[in-house]
Amino acid sequence: MDQPTDSEVRAADSPDAEVVPICQELVRIDSSNYGPSDARGETEVARLVAGLLPEIGVRSRIYESEPGRATLVAEWAPEGTDMSRPALLLHGHSDVVPAVADDWSIDPFSGELRDGCLWGRGALDMKGYLAMVLSAIRARHRRGQPPSRPIRFILFADEEGSGTLGSTWLGAHHPEAFDGVTEAISEVGGFSVTTPGGQRAYVVQAAEKGLWWFRMTATGSAGHGSMRNRDNAVSRLAKALGRISGYAWPDLHHPVQEEFLSRFEQLWGIGVDHDRLEESLAALGPLSRMVAACSANTVTPTVLSAGYKVNVIPTSASAELDARFIPGHEQEMIDTIKGLAGPGIEFETISHKPSAEAPFEGPAVDAIRSALAVEDPGAVVLPYLNSAGTDAKGFARLPDGRVINCYGCTPLRLPPDFDFISLFHGVDERVPLDTLAFGARVVDHILQEA
Repeated sequence: MDQPTDSEVRAADSPDAEVVPICQELVRIDSSNYGPSDARGETEVARLVAGLLPEIGVRSRIYESEPGRATLVAEWAPEGTDMSRPALLLHGHSDVVPAVADDWSIDPFSGELRDGCLWGRGALDMKGYLAMVLSAIRARHRRGQPPSRPIRFILFADEEGSGTLGSTWLGAHHPEAFDGVTEAISEVGGFSVTTPGGQRAYVVQAAEKGLWWFRMTATGSAGHGSMRNRDNAVSRLAKALGRISGYAWPDLHHPVQEEFLSRFEQLWGIGVDHDRLEESLAALGPLSRMVAACSANTVTPTVLSAGYKVNVIPTSASAELDARFIPGHEQEMIDTIKGLAGPGIEFETISHKPSAEAPFEGPAVDAIRSALAVEDPGAVVLPYLNSAGTDAKGFARLPDGRVINCYGCTPLRLPPDFDFISLFHGVDERVPLDTLAFGARVVDHILQEA
């Protein structure tokens, strides 16, 4: 049998050696999360990941918040690791949002390689990042290179369900899983946007909005649809929704948001009009919508339910809304919503998760900056406030008062015309193969330098 060449040996030891095949294996597991009573595949993903760890001397434990809702916790601290330093947490989630196969160009769980990309649900969100971390750690083991500090790795269930059965459950019931951890890195951030001068800027999450998913219900008097009824629950609910939807939420000028906007003005040479923020940020492409949503609290009606027959006035009508609040402004938002709704409206919480924010400094941030500079010389790093959410909500502040500084950096060097935002939870989700390889190399630098 021919002996491998030096270049082949080096390739096998490189951080990106396994990132594509591992990502394919993960994507091929349907771990769609339709909700608490209809989620699948999380245990299968956890077992696959657990199977990749023993050969590098890593023991893991799987916790179940409910049958089938599996969260894996592992620690990698081989000989040579500086055990006097606090642990760095790298975390991701096993579940994905559902995919309607008829809408896709390919089977969404095929992990197919086509046109220089790996296609499938979860390729971006966020099985690609899991593959980057696993590929980089396994390669470092083969090279005999320990990390600079202990590495905690957690694979959460239920992130796409707001983390109630994953990160929030683990933080509440097993806070010891976070012992020794001071910083964490995961999604949503680390992707590049290209400036007019051709320079790449990587946006790294340093804060994220909190969420309040709630149901508001109006009650009234039942009656015949042909008669006037001044106590109509549907009308009362509609008026309340109109007042809430029409409210102009004030710009709260969060420091992370203001830093991003200031750097945008410098790098793009475009002045920002806070009254027309999304239009001002149009040069960012689809990212403009995410950034614009982070200057103020937002409340979005998403579900309506009322009545059962067209000629019957029902006794109740309800709506479900997705409210997101800027860090530090939670109670202000809730009070405003209830005030706008007016009398005769009852509120029920569906899910409530805190906001998170961290100083954009320290070993993890320094390592992110350094790693990106090595792999993409000339790149700049911008902190940003995420309008959505991550698993960080479940443990950034633990019940015992411990605080973990959480950052979003899934390293993705993207082509200027690659519409990352629309593919995130979108149809034909895919990630360029060279982007996966880039991310694995960046993670490897972070393991070395953080």
